[in-house]
Amino acid sequence: MKQTYYYHETTDDVVDSHDQNFSLPDDYIILPTSRGAKIWSTFARYLASGFGWLVFRLFDRVKVIGQEKLNQITGGYFIYGNHTRPMGDVFTSLTIFPVKKFYAIANQANWGIPFIGKYLVRYGGLPVGKNMQQSIKLIKAIQTVINDKKGEVLIYPEAHVWPYYTKIRPFDATSMHFPVKLNAPSFVMTKTYHKKRFGKRPRAVIYIDGPFYPDKNLSRKEAQNKLHDEIWQAMNDRAKLSDYEYCTYIKQ
Repeated sequence: MKQTYYYHETTDDVVDSHDQNFSLPDDYIILPTSRGAKIWSTFARYLASGFGWLVFRLFDRVKVIGQEKLNQITGGYFIYGNHTRPMGDVFTSLTIFPVKKFYAIANQANWGIPFIGKYLVRYGGLPVGKNMQQSIKLIKAIQTVINDKKGEVLIYPEAHVWPYYTKIRPFDATSMHFPVKLNAPSFVMTKTYHKKRFGKRPRAVIYIDGPFYPDKNLSRKEAQNKLHDEIWQAMNDRAKLSDYEYCTYIKQ
């Protein structure tokens, strides 16, 4: 039987985490610099990547198309993806993008998940700030990842996860703030769903598109709007390739 989700607006959170109201302290260090933290970070990343390969790429048969496009970039970049798997999105991403410098912007509730929040998200997650002090720390951390580490930052502009949803939910152009501010390229990672020959759970096919660059001839707001439209179009074009609806979404 298909799972049915009811919602009022496309911005609704239809899935609750273990501790939805979990909050990090203001003195939380986003990018640990101690030797022990760096060693554990590397270990945790490869552990998570191995889990992603075993569970999602091999057992769940997730297919990736267009991964070679990432080779066009040697510096830092952003990734925009549709958020459709609570666990699978990030673990699968660690099998696609260079694992040692991969980060994902995430809600602080993810830090409240037992074990995963403390030992995995801790070293690859960039927590969304809940106040001005935390937001400034996030901005500085993203600048460090892109400019100094030459890493990748994954952003889910839809914000909340909608399991197996086959369309793209509207998102604001402010989601493009960082690529425009840092003049960094962006890629699109769109997950589509397809009927398996056996079983009810769909097979996922992920498409990588890009790179997309900010238009430096425009004002910051205009550049954000243009980049938003390009990324929005790319995600929607790919989402139309889904041919199987595993979960039903009903607006109330």
